[in-house]
Amino acid sequence: MSLPRPDRSESDALVHAQGADSGTLGRLQEIMARLRDPETGCPWDVEQSFASIARYTLEEAHEVADAIEREAWDELRGELGDLLFQVVFHSRIAEEAGLFSLSDVTRAISDKMVARHPHVFGAESRDKTAEQQTRDWEAIKAQERGPARVLDGVAMALPGLTRAVKLQNRAARVGFDWPHAGEVVAKIAEEAAELVEARDSLTDAEVAEEMGDLLFVMANLARHLKVDPEAALRAANAKFTRRFNRIEDWLAEDGRSPAQSDLAEMDALWDRAKAEEKTGEKAAKR
Repeated sequence: MSLPRPDRSESDALVHAQGADSGTLGRLQEIMARLRDPETGCPWDVEQSFASIARYTLEEAHEVADAIEREAWDELRGELGDLLFQVVFHSRIAEEAGLFSLSDVTRAISDKMVARHPHVFGAESRDKTAEQQTRDWEAIKAQERGPARVLDGVAMALPGLTRAVKLQNRAARVGFDWPHAGEVVAKIAEEAAELVEARDSLTDAEVAEEMGDLLFVMANLARHLKVDPEAALRAANAKFTRRFNRIEDWLAEDGRSPAQSDLAEMDALWDRAKAEEKTGEKAAKR
């Protein structure tokens, strides 16, 4: 589908807008339209499709989460802009194909938010807990979906641990769940022991499958403890990076790299880094 081109002078006014006009959604839409122009646009942008930019959309969402995790508020502004650009990009591709426009996207989400918050935009009482509101939200979603399987609608492209928790939450709503976290811990120990014992007799594919089972149960434990497993793992990754960087720094002071050290020395330096962090945490609380 070939969309009509706007008047070039009006287009340039949007692209080169100053002051208050420089932050409008209309300006971003026009920039996207110009980038996608098959004759005068950017060859890379013109070649893209929903599928080819989907991975960038996921990356930008993760970068937003990372900036929030680090409380990097100046970075967050830019990361949110990158994510918004992905929405505009997808919407432009859809508009060119005659599927929908950015206005349709914003209209749909606006209507959805109004419909899913009857306690704010309707006559329903606002006197409810956040937990009750979550249950009501899920009930409205189920009503919107109509007859469906329990696990339908959990996006395949979600990070693995997040999708595992969502699948488990769906199953738990119909009673398929361990009653207590202790039973999950016992299952983790069982799965881990089986994997270690059988690793030499299993194929690579079978080891991967068993490892997946173990991670799935770990996600279940996180759910029972009301911990976001993705956030917990990001924090663990950050902690590992900090402490290993300290090991590298201390070895560099001695003119060496980690490759010129050994496990015993690096393990001792790891403990030193760990103690350093704990001392710093105590000082910060005073």
